[in-house]
Amino acid sequence: MIQYDLILAGAGHAHLGVLRRWALVERPPGRIALLSLGPEAWYAGMLPGLISGRFSAADCRVELQPLCRAAKVDLIEGEIAALDADARVLRLADGRSLAGEWLSLNVGAGMAIPPQQGDAMQVLAARPIDKLLEGWQQWQAEPRRMAILGGGAGGVELALALADQVPALALFCGGTLLDGLSPGLRLRALGHLRQRGVQVREHCPIGRIEDDWLLSGDEPVWRGRRLLLASGARPWPWLTASQLASDAAGFIAIRPTLQSESHAQIFAVGDSASLDGMRRSGRFAVRQAPVLGANLQAALQGRPLRQYRAQWQSLALLATGDGGALLGWHDWSAGGQLYGHCKDWLDRRFVKRHRMVG
Repeated sequence: MIQYDLILAGAGHAHLGVLRRWALVERPPGRIALLSLGPEAWYAGMLPGLISGRFSAADCRVELQPLCRAAKVDLIEGEIAALDADARVLRLADGRSLAGEWLSLNVGAGMAIPPQQGDAMQVLAARPIDKLLEGWQQWQAEPRRMAILGGGAGGVELALALADQVPALALFCGGTLLDGLSPGLRLRALGHLRQRGVQVREHCPIGRIEDDWLLSGDEPVWRGRRLLLASGARPWPWLTASQLASDAAGFIAIRPTLQSESHAQIFAVGDSASLDGMRRSGRFAVRQAPVLGANLQAALQGRPLRQYRAQWQSLALLATGDGGALLGWHDWSAGGQLYGHCKDWLDRRFVKRHRMVG
């Protein structure tokens, strides 16, 4: 078993921000490692542009080894199979075990698939991005009609990115499209989707898949052979099997200091964590990075911790698949190519800021 003072599990947006801070400013004392599935981290905000062909894969990834080297952090590649929260031990799929005096989890979440009967329906999930791209390349070789589950920002962006690449596209959401965002933004998004020929079905939750049919309740509502999941986050099985306190959905319940409610020496951020007022969004994970970095440093040095305060409102920028974007702020909305240029600049800046030479 390899022992560390701190293990950063997962190369999510918040951990990238922490590593950048340590590389440029000050690194806390002790032996520290980053555990990642692979040698690169994807920036999810650029996925719609990648799918629509506006970005290359290289535009959307951060190489982890140069960043870890600059932060004086060991990079370990591996997949988590189990977590013993009491002992703070991560067991990997290849049999290795890592122990940390402190742990920080930024591991994202999986995607729930409706119960499926038969194998007529091919199903892809928007995460992890590597598997999505691999499956999408196969689908591109023979375009067919598709359905997308998820009426949030991710589902809308993917629908607009894919609308011109498939013969027919339907978007299903269990409630209102873009629920929680401004009404003006929702209306603009509906207009773009309809203009691009996307069939939008609101208040139509998909409960199961039977052969090549999607069913809402007992009613068949769509027939086809390709389904893309863009909503329904669920915690990883190894996370629900750990001893960490969780919310009703199984996500890690955390304090405002970003510590686990049940295990103070374990921090959690991003999609794997649950805090009142915090949405599961890359924007929120990015904003957690400064507080997480400061608190990890304070924890290793025995100093008091800061509190993270989630913003109830945040700027929303949704790519429209044609180089433009929709903007939402409180009750105000707008759209056009100018906002697309702003989104592209922000996305490219994020990737550039976390790239290190060497």
